Amino acid sequence: MDWGTELWDQYDTIEKHTQTGLELVEKYVKFVKERTEIEQNYAKQLRNLSKKYNQKRSSKDEPECRLSSYQSFLDILNEMNDYAGQRELIAENLMMNICIDLTKYLQELKQERKTYLMEAKRAQQSLESTYKQLDSSKKRFEREWREAERAAQHAEKTDLDINATKADVEKAKQQAHFKAQTAEESKNDYASQLQKYNKEQNQFYFNDIPLVFNKLQDLDERRIRKLAQGYILFSDTEKQVMPIIGKCLEGITKAGANVNEKNDAMIVIEQNKSGFERPGDVEFEDYSQGINRASSDSSLGTPKGPMDLLGRNKGKNFWLFSRKSKKFTPDKTMPTVTEDFGHLPPEQRRKRLQQKLEEISKELQKEVDQSEALGKMKDVYEKNPQMGDPATLASQISQTSQNIDRLKGEMSKYENWLTEAGARGDSTRYKTYTFNDNGAHDALSADGAHSDESPPDPSQPIYAEFDDDFEDEEPAAPIGRCTAMYSFPGASEGTIAMKEGEVLAVVEEDKGDGWTRVRRNNGDEGYIPTSYVSITLNK
Repeated sequence: MDWGTELWDQYDTIEKHTQTGLELVEKYVKFVKERTEIEQNYAKQLRNLSKKYNQKRSSKDEPECRLSSYQSFLDILNEMNDYAGQRELIAENLMMNICIDLTKYLQELKQERKTYLMEAKRAQQSLESTYKQLDSSKKRFEREWREAERAAQHAEKTDLDINATKADVEKAKQQAHFKAQTAEESKNDYASQLQKYNKEQNQFYFNDIPLVFNKLQDLDERRIRKLAQGYILFSDTEKQVMPIIGKCLEGITKAGANVNEKNDAMIVIEQNKSGFERPGDVEFEDYSQGINRASSDSSLGTPKGPMDLLGRNKGKNFWLFSRKSKKFTPDKTMPTVTEDFGHLPPEQRRKRLQQKLEEISKELQKEVDQSEALGKMKDVYEKNPQMGDPATLASQISQTSQNIDRLKGEMSKYENWLTEAGARGDSTRYKTYTFNDNGAHDALSADGAHSDESPPDPSQPIYAEFDDDFEDEEPAAPIGRCTAMYSFPGASEGTIAMKEGEVLAVVEEDKGDGWTRVRRNNGDEGYIPTSYVSITLNK
């Protein structure tokens, strides 16, 4: 069943129905827009809430950052931030897949509906015009026929009149014949117009209007189908992010499960343990026996209780826990902060010295890596002068060497202090380094003896030591792209050849040695001179 057959005479009804259907689409789009605003505001509030409570502080200033309960709370805040991101994604997908898409589709439907209604109106106007012509010819035929009848009656009356002349009778008969002929012509015209109108009316009601109404029916069905898809997307958009939201909620549950009260208690001990021994018993001083004043005076130098131990005045009462919090005021007797952390309790001093040694070790290793890279780069420039001037690296090599010497001195100084502080177990030993003229280094042990490591052989292939790493590691994700400005043969092992204009993926930036690691589309990887390419990194 279709509209053209069953609703051929319901133009007004169909026009109103299709208009109401389009208004429903507009109403749904408006509804989804308001939903996206709710999601966006919700996500914004969640992000602000997470940011408000997630005040990032360094672990040095906030020792409790190491506690599992504190870290779990930070994990929960991060999960809530990710959760907010998923709500933003819902809002974005609702806007793109429903609001924007349906609005565009709605405009197309409106234009299409307008076209079909114009077709129906043109057909209606054409039929009405034909009907007017029919009505006009009909009235003319009626008028001409009456005039012909009157002319015939006048001719007959004139012929019977004895007073009428022969000329009057002949004139009356000619007039009657003319009127009869005119009436016959109008009759034929009326018949022709009637046939034309009936044909056009049949075309209108059995072809034109059914075709237009069926097109409108198809438009309405497509509109309903598209709207139904929009209804489903309203749900599916949220379902798509449910797995990720579930992971966020699982992460919150996991954060709660990761809280370890015993471990937190041990961390508190480790962070705050002073290393001092508990005070011994206070000796009884029997003034009734006449205590030797000199002996009594000398005994004051030995700590006998918490007052002496903590450097407090004996006249004050000692409380392990203060009854009332008092604002801290600097004391002139407070120890001065020193470079060797001697102002700290023994246990805390050891920890700070070990921490400082680790920091120096990392910085030293960084300088050593830089020196190695400069040494390799210098060897390459010496073998291939067209790639660069080795003399330009002299200042960098010299500066790196000075930095290493300075760091070695600091490390030795802090190792001595750590030994004085009574480090538990074997103290950490760190490598020191000497440099040859090429900027390469020889590793020495703590006592100055040469280690098994030897300086890189200039005759060895460039970056050959990295080949095994490429085989074991998973392919790194590209961090950008580069375009070759010059051709490079890639004759040395570890390098890769390239042609001018070739585009390659960048997988590792230049670390200061003048080489960049790249990858072709076929998976081949290797190093190329950084100065040979134009690099664009991903933002």
